[in-house]
Amino acid sequence: MVFTNLIFLYLFLPANLILYFVTKNQTYRNVVLVAFSLFFYAWGEPIWILLLLFSGTVDYLHGLIIEHFRGTKWMIFGVISSLIINLGLLSTFKYSGFFISNINSLFGSNLPLPSFGLPLGISFYTFQSISYVVDVYRGKVKAQRNYLTFMLYISLYHRLVAGPIVRYTDVAHELGREVPTFASMSAGIPRFCVGLVKKILVANYAGNLVGQYLTGDLTTLSVAEGWFGILMFSIQLYFDFSGYSDMALGLGQMFNCHYYENFQYPYIARSASEFWRRWHISLGSFFRDYVYIPMGGNRKRLYLNLLVVWLLTGLWHGASWNYVLWGLYYGVLIMLERLFLGKLLDKLPRLFSHLYLIFVTLVGWTLFYFEDFARLRQMFSVLFNWAAHPLWDAQLGFLIMNNIFWIVLSLAFCTPILPYIRHRLEDGASLRRKTFITYAQSAACLVMLALSTAMLVGESYNPFLYFKF
Repeated sequence: MVFTNLIFLYLFLPANLILYFVTKNQTYRNVVLVAFSLFFYAWGEPIWILLLLFSGTVDYLHGLIIEHFRGTKWMIFGVISSLIINLGLLSTFKYSGFFISNINSLFGSNLPLPSFGLPLGISFYTFQSISYVVDVYRGKVKAQRNYLTFMLYISLYHRLVAGPIVRYTDVAHELGREVPTFASMSAGIPRFCVGLVKKILVANYAGNLVGQYLTGDLTTLSVAEGWFGILMFSIQLYFDFSGYSDMALGLGQMFNCHYYENFQYPYIARSASEFWRRWHISLGSFFRDYVYIPMGGNRKRLYLNLLVVWLLTGLWHGASWNYVLWGLYYGVLIMLERLFLGKLLDKLPRLFSHLYLIFVTLVGWTLFYFEDFARLRQMFSVLFNWAAHPLWDAQLGFLIMNNIFWIVLSLAFCTPILPYIRHRLEDGASLRRKTFITYAQSAACLVMLALSTAMLVGESYNPFLYFKF
């Protein structure tokens, strides 16, 4: 099931809220949340719920083993065993087809490819499980003894299939003890509605334009059409994923669960390093704390550590060589920025460093989009005009003029313009003005929900892009 589904909006979520609030008994409430989370996950692909339960149960037991045998060699055995099982499951279900197809290509063999698909959200809940076991091993948090509470951490549907990757250390103090309030509900609903609009009114529309320019014959594109198509993919990806994160954070707030921000307006960054401090923050911090720093971080083998982390970041996004190339591309960029480019960018006027970031990001998303290397070469041929493509196409001019307001607003909403406006309105505001803002916000939520519903009626299934990771 997805958040942008009429069944979710008008049946699943209201039913969950009603059954949750029917009593104040916390155990009953936790049972309701876990039951709804498992139903949410099972919708469409019920078979993979067994894998989710298996993975959660294994790490619940490993946490107890590590806690019980703390200070002995069995504690080390517990964390190694958990890592082997978690990474083994991830490798089997996500990467086995990739490895086998490469072996077949290298050695001319004909090994059969696995026929199963990718379990939804496996990359996200596996990383959450790993962070839990490692943090118990490090003594940063005690093992959770209540199985229901632990499954609430692993399976909560707000963030189960596309993050953010929440660490147990960040939510342990409130896990299973959520007490929703009027204030938390008032904060969560607008955040959810904003995410809904970002996905349906911006990301999905941008996706249609992406399909128009990037899925057909690339050799017929003009240079401007090629860059426009990649720009639309940049908009689609940002509003799709950050919209999902907004909805996840909004749902969490409704139940008084608090997660860290996953996006901080990445396209206003001035370097690749800064971009990755603003984009998918929970993934970047995971690799920093569980791979980069344990390998030595900045203290030793800095550049090797960076390459390993960015190779893994690329692979995490998908079992395809273009993702590996995309990850290494950012690894090299960040290395260059640490060597000399960062100091140069700091000295340049902000406009030039922003243009640098936009350029390298668009090139990066080109690597990210095309899994087929032949089409990737064609696309770069268009973008950099290696084969004398026309520079402009009149049809593109008409399309831009017909969508100019949508394009301008989409680009504006990539910046923190709305928080800025809200801050200016609320700063020093009288009680009367604050009351008016509250009513205006409620009305805006209703409008956003109505618009989103109208767009969803008759629309075919349109999953979030990060579901496939």
